[in-house]
Amino acid sequence: MAGRFITFEGIDGSGKSTQSRRFADLLRGQGVDVILSREPGGSAGAEQIRELVLTGDPDRWSAETELLLFTAARRDHLEKTIEPALAAGRTVICDRFADSTRVYQGATRGDLRAKVDALHSLMIGREPDLTIIIDMDPGIALERGLARKSGEDRFEDFGLGFQETLRHGFLSLAKSYPDRCVVIDGNRTADQIACEIAAYA
Repeated sequence: MAGRFITFEGIDGSGKSTQSRRFADLLRGQGVDVILSREPGGSAGAEQIRELVLTGDPDRWSAETELLLFTAARRDHLEKTIEPALAAGRTVICDRFADSTRVYQGATRGDLRAKVDALHSLMIGREPDLTIIIDMDPGIALERGLARKSGEDRFEDFGLGFQETLRHGFLSLAKSYPDRCVVIDGNRTADQIACEIAAYA
């Protein structure tokens, strides 16, 4: 029996990485066999592409080039990590997936949504069973994201206006995919957020 594929989405600094880890720990505590992954990344090849797209000058890549890089990373991640785990009955929890590309490159970095959807259909062809979108104030999220000083802050460097556009993009996406998307209020403590997400275990 195939496992569940659950993704966490949201703007930079929204707390999705923290909540995806906590949710994975919760499921493991219930005896579920869980793989916690991330995008871009999650496989050796995809991790190499991650460094290319998340570091350096904000204008390093055009939106079109970003789209191809993210799709290449996702394809490798899908082949090497996601599909084998699901086929083995394991649950895969992923910090970002195709919805991020739909919003980042499809809606905010150019009018590329049609190309994003075409590439996804051609090269990926899989949607999550459940997507948890953590929604929060873009100003606070941006401060949090920049404070991490992770070195992977190329998208934060686009500024507050970009983050506000991203937020609207994710909320619009949730309305487009109501069967799998759940919006969680991220303007609360990590414990309060985790408690609400626990209902989807």
